[in-house]
Amino acid sequence: MGVFTFINEYTSPIPAARLFKALVLDSHNLIPKLMPQAIKSIDIIQGDGEWVGTIKQINFIEGSQLGSMKNRVDEINEETFTYKYTMIDLNEKFESIAYKIKFEPTSEGGSKNKMTSTYYTKGNIELKEEDVKEGKERALGMYKVAEAYLLQNPDTYA
Repeated sequence: MGVFTFINEYTSPIPAARLFKALVLDSHNLIPKLMPQAIKSIDIIQGDGEWVGTIKQINFIEGSQLGSMKNRVDEINEETFTYKYTMIDLNEKFESIAYKIKFEPTSEGGSKNKMTSTYYTKGNIELKEEDVKEGKERALGMYKVAEAYLLQNPDTYA
């Protein structure tokens, strides 16, 4: 098994607390509304959605490369705006993919956001950054859609 880690950072004019509420605490409601062209629904199939051990199933629209995927909540901290989850039940390439997301307040009132992705591959599979580029771009796209929504709706998740 191989282990490959990638780190992505970006800044946002949205405060860390609002992004955390939108993209972590209420993502199962918000993201399907903002991205109906890609995500049909996000269902909580185990747990209550906010606690360690919760499993969320992301259901993609018909015709997508993936029908669905499952994420298990490993840690959630509303004080430090930190969220850890693991993508489980993956294909033949990966055992799992673990994510750590941290939203940090900035002095300008926005946030600096860091996502660490750790891929656990099966067998001798080698993984390079270009191999995960598409997933990284999809995640950034989701953040940008949520950011635009929050800018247009300043009282939402305030």
